[in-house]
Amino acid sequence: MVRIHPSILSADFVNLERDLERIRDADGVHVDVMDAHFVPNLTFGLPMVQRIAEVTELPIDVHLMIDDPDTWAPQYAIRGVESVTFHAEATNDGVALARELRARGTRAAIALKPGTAVDAVLEHLTEFDMVLVMTVEPGFGGQSFMADMMPKLVELRSRADEAGVELALQVDGGITADTLPIAAAAGADVFVAGSAVYGHDDVAARIAALRDAGSLEA
Repeated sequence: MVRIHPSILSADFVNLERDLERIRDADGVHVDVMDAHFVPNLTFGLPMVQRIAEVTELPIDVHLMIDDPDTWAPQYAIRGVESVTFHAEATNDGVALARELRARGTRAAIALKPGTAVDAVLEHLTEFDMVLVMTVEPGFGGQSFMADMMPKLVELRSRADEAGVELALQVDGGITADTLPIAAAAGADVFVAGSAVYGHDDVAARIAALRDAGSLEA
């Protein structure tokens, strides 16, 4: 099933509650937390996520682009947050962190930068509910889709299927109606889209168009 998670990085922060309402037809809302250390950009932290959870019924998909997720990630396992994603490059023990997140009642997800091989997670697929394959370098919106990341998705989907693991595969970066089918054909089923959603007047129509694109073969 194709799931569309619009990224609020492309929303109007001054009118964020309005822009959350505009994406009510989406499957979730993607919230990027950046600390200006793990990535060069700075966005917001836990207070913003808590407030978003108070004003939307959409499942919240938190993506932590931060140092020391082993300490901070469990704090994001709050009511309204469906999943917490931390980076393989930042954690000291991804398996232990994933278990802690699950124990706190949220789905555990691990993200891979473009330069990180899937070997980092292949031996522990049962420990994660989702793997995020970055299709841009993390930290900024508006970058071009990296099609050379598709073999990672193919490998992850193949190994998950072989092991009988129910694993969501998310892609984030450069997702449009043109690139989404490429990622879907490689095995992705959760798609983060920023300007491809918020860059249009009819947001509901764009979400529907992206879902339709996911049923197409690349």
